[in-house]
Amino acid sequence: MARSGLAGAARVARWADAALGPGRDSATTDGKATLSDATAERAARDLGLTAAQVRADWDTARLAGLIEVHGDTARPGWRLRAWNRDDSAVLRGWVALFDAWSLAHPEPEEHEPAAVAEVVSAMPQVLSFLQLSAGPVPVPQLLDLLQQRVTELRTARCEIDYAPTSRDEPRQPQEPPLRQPRPALAEPAADAPLEPLLDWALRALAGVGALTYGDGQATLTPLGNWAVWVKLEQICVAAQSPAGNIEQGAEDMLRGCARLRPNAARDEYRAWLAARPVGSAVTELIGAARGEDALLRGLAFEALRVVGAPAEPEVRAVLDEPTLRPYALLWLAEHDGADPEDAHEVLTREEATWLWVDTAAAVADHGEAPLLVRHLESAVQPTVPALLDEVRAVGHPRTVQVLVALAAAHPDPALAKAVRRAAFQVHTGS
Repeated sequence: MARSGLAGAARVARWADAALGPGRDSATTDGKATLSDATAERAARDLGLTAAQVRADWDTARLAGLIEVHGDTARPGWRLRAWNRDDSAVLRGWVALFDAWSLAHPEPEEHEPAAVAEVVSAMPQVLSFLQLSAGPVPVPQLLDLLQQRVTELRTARCEIDYAPTSRDEPRQPQEPPLRQPRPALAEPAADAPLEPLLDWALRALAGVGALTYGDGQATLTPLGNWAVWVKLEQICVAAQSPAGNIEQGAEDMLRGCARLRPNAARDEYRAWLAARPVGSAVTELIGAARGEDALLRGLAFEALRVVGAPAEPEVRAVLDEPTLRPYALLWLAEHDGADPEDAHEVLTREEATWLWVDTAAAVADHGEAPLLVRHLESAVQPTVPALLDEVRAVGHPRTVQVLVALAAAHPDPALAKAVRRAAFQVHTGS
């Protein structure tokens, strides 16, 4: 259903990818992502559509993230690149359009902007009611619910005035200040009837495929029902943050997950991600991965695995950073379908060695000595001397500390001596 609803937008986005990319014709004239008349006419001729259809599909493609406009040029979004192979990209694109329903079908100009904003804020509760009803709901019932919700919003933002007091009549110490709410704000304004605004909202949501609207009633489509259910589930997940790190920044959240079992940590990642926009969450996680704590680096990419496809562009963007490259390569290999146990095959010997040192640094900083000894078994080198030779050559900034910690932890005196010698050689540059 999502593919069908976005088929026109995807077609225009593919046309724009071929015709309006860097070095080709200009997409816009005003720098605001509005198609120029000449471009719209050209697309209409190429695609066998009217210019109005092209503009409508263009706007839908932008809202769904299928096309991105930068200045005068357009380029495909990641969802268009993944369109044919990734159903989740299609669903995320439709959800982005669903979230932007009020932009996809702007309100009539005669309505007050403040009243429109109230209705847009109140519609999630109306949609939730439709989802829970699991069937057609009469419009008068939805209007009653909308009026109640708008009243709640107005009451919640009501400014409170303290009652004036006379200098000659001081208030008794035990008497609390009188609060006088402004009742005029607690009821819907008489000059802003909600019926036409509800009609606009339902028509707009029907226009993006979230519901059907007619004969005095509204019903969620299967796609709309799924989208509202997912959002309700996200709210529940966020409200049940297992370790209570939902309001923390990425670094503090990851530190809070360091001692959790893998499944509990993933639950915490999901709760944290559900409470913020995916774009800013991915940026925060990448920022945490760039820090000096190797443990947070590994945990950040575990959280990015929970994010999935939306993180792909930013993960690809860090492939040129030596510190993050091995983690990014493994993430991308698993994202493309590789078995996690075989994903390490995408790493070169040098990258695998660098990752071994980085992981050992995390164990040395946060783990127990036996864990560091067992970490030797995960090295790609067949012998300890070969490992030490390649560790010395890889140039990881934590090499000396890792080797010193390994020498202190290993029960074999001869091996510990060889590791200490390697640490000294790295330290002195010999």
